[in-house]
Amino acid sequence: MSSSEEALVPDLSKRMFLNYALLCTASLPVIQMMFTYSRFFFPVSSGNPDETVARDIEGNEIKKEDFIKTRKPGTRELVQGPKGDPHYLIISEDGELRPYSLDAVCTHLGCVVPWEAGENQFICHCHGSHYDSTGKVVRGPAPLSLALAHVDVNENGNIVLKTWKEKDFRTDSDPWWK
Repeated sequence: MSSSEEALVPDLSKRMFLNYALLCTASLPVIQMMFTYSRFFFPVSSGNPDETVARDIEGNEIKKEDFIKTRKPGTRELVQGPKGDPHYLIISEDGELRPYSLDAVCTHLGCVVPWEAGENQFICHCHGSHYDSTGKVVRGPAPLSLALAHVDVNENGNIVLKTWKEKDFRTDSDPWWK
């Protein structure tokens, strides 16, 4: 090789620096996307997974006193419960909050089951399943009753829903939703 050809060979350390700079710059958006996707699929848990503060349709925490004061006796209202599932909070005829909530997801194919006050039942309009006022299945094709959750109040006065682990009082069997 002549001396003029040696002068055309770029410095290897400069090339490596540019390669590393390109790699780092290109990998930043990829790392950002991976972090965002991982947060979506593995959300940060806040506290006890068996206990959830009930939230309204706008995502606000529900205070027991305000909830009871602004609802009529016999009301069944959807709130966000454990695992983000819709749950019915129930105000009894004497104006008190029932000590349990009902998961509003039909046990047949997962439709949200509305309360039909005229029939005094939860009726799934997707396939015709009927549940009584306590969520016990009355007519299929749903094979199981609606899941239960305990209703409690925390130190801030917010309604808290806790996973029901005891026997199902409607069927006297172990809970299928554990």
